[in-house]
Amino acid sequence: MSRKRLMVMMLVLSVTAALLVGCGKKRAETMPPGATKVEVVEEPVDWGEQPAQQGPTEEELRAQRKAKAVQDLTTMIFFAFDSNELTPESRDILQSKAEILKSYRDLTMVIEGYCDERGTVEYNLALGERRARAAYDYLVILGVAPDRLSIVSFGEENPLDSGRSEQAWAKNRRDQFRVFQ
Repeated sequence: MSRKRLMVMMLVLSVTAALLVGCGKKRAETMPPGATKVEVVEEPVDWGEQPAQQGPTEEELRAQRKAKAVQDLTTMIFFAFDSNELTPESRDILQSKAEILKSYRDLTMVIEGYCDERGTVEYNLALGERRARAAYDYLVILGVAPDRLSIVSFGEENPLDSGRSEQAWAKNRRDQFRVFQ
């Protein structure tokens, strides 16, 4: 390589390096009109003196979960006309109840069987008992201790809907659940 070429190359490299160094961003030393300079002073933080967080305690969280579980245990199940057969939906609800009861062993439950107004008082009391017994038996099969459950039949007493239509009667053919701690 010729000496002239070498000199030109070095000159090009020098100019390029100078341009790169000289093109860096510079901080403005002047402030816009009307602005004042603010100085930030960081003070040391004593973490030992910070107030405790105000969230719920573990005990409060457990109590909230249990209250929600107790509320879930009160979900009713419904029956077809003149039947005490559990529907697939009823079985799912009872499965959920069984899991809750197995988790909270201090809870007990009364299963109340109800009917619509059709049929005699005696027949409806017997049908209400069969409905309550169906839920009781299924919960026992799922592992709930029998001594934590009891049943009662109200027959056609205490209807949810006093109407005289199929919709009203369907609401009254049910099991209700009362929970005790």
